[in-house]
Amino acid sequence: MIYFRRENKDFEWTDSVSFFYNMSKYTSLFFDLDHTLWDFEKNSIATLSILFNEIDLPSKGIPDFDDFNIVYHEINEKLWSRFRKGFLSREDLRWKRMFQTLVHYKVHNEALAIQMSERYLEILPAQTNIFPHCIELMEYCVAKGYDIHMITNGFELTQQLKLKNSLLEKYFKRMITSEQAMSIKPEKEIFEYALRETNSDVKTSLMIGDALDIDVLGAQRVGMDQVYFNPKRIAHQEKPTFEIESLHELFSII
Repeated sequence: MIYFRRENKDFEWTDSVSFFYNMSKYTSLFFDLDHTLWDFEKNSIATLSILFNEIDLPSKGIPDFDDFNIVYHEINEKLWSRFRKGFLSREDLRWKRMFQTLVHYKVHNEALAIQMSERYLEILPAQTNIFPHCIELMEYCVAKGYDIHMITNGFELTQQLKLKNSLLEKYFKRMITSEQAMSIKPEKEIFEYALRETNSDVKTSLMIGDALDIDVLGAQRVGMDQVYFNPKRIAHQEKPTFEIESLHELFSII
């Protein structure tokens, strides 16, 4: 079920509401990549599994992959949060997430952490799991004549390879990264940069992403409508313009 807000009121999506709310106003679509189109969770687990066996982590005192996977992703989330707040550099984020994971298992090996970090970033973008209806949605957007762009906090080269390997690259006119913009979601500067670089009008632009505190809040800061992609049905008190559980529901919005 799609929910949206208009004039400070909540509505469920119905045909009459569809008629009432003019969806044709959008001309530019800005997508997040990880957790929105590209299934980061599946792809990262697959990458860590390859890395776990390739590096032979059991021989280094880390016997259980499932536990290693949980620990890594918890540490990764914490360090990404610090990076977004400006407390950690991009370079430190890359290797310290591996180093702190190793330290959790009492493996104090900085060289190994750097090796694992480099290999992780080589393997990860080669993974190709995307969310259901992703290609169908992209084809629909192209057929409808939308200008399709991306705003991402991910590492630029890594994101480019993800798009290429998952066959999504051809659908996007521009990929705006935090490296290009010298800003990071949810700061308004990266959204303002994206609007300028793509010659988009904020009033006819729509941001689609999975993170309330990053994609939705950032778009709200510049007055851009937002779609909160919430496949896990996470409870919250925020008020995005729209909220969906499946990418297929976007067909009723755009």
